Amino acid sequence: MEAGVARKRSRIRLFLLGLVFLLFVFSVPWYRGDSEGLRLVLGLPDWVAVALGCYGVAAILNSLAWLWTDIDDDAAVEFPLADPGEERES
Repeated sequence: MEAGVARKRSRIRLFLLGLVFLLFVFSVPWYRGDSEGLRLVLGLPDWVAVALGCYGVAAILNSLAWLWTDIDDDAAVEFPLADPGEERES
């Protein structure tokens, strides 16, 4: 793959992972005040609905980030914890 394309894919992947991080931060209900009343969204408290929505969108963005990850299928596989004298079956 061309170096410029790989760099662009890497930036897109990092952007998507940044969005996932922001969604996890937003999913925590610390933005709610003690005086706010309970509102229901689809039968759930509003903060639960927001958290579940954030987790769902984060899962989708995370899978898109994996699609943009370059994996070299021809690279040698290393087994750092394996015994050097032990033979492996292919």
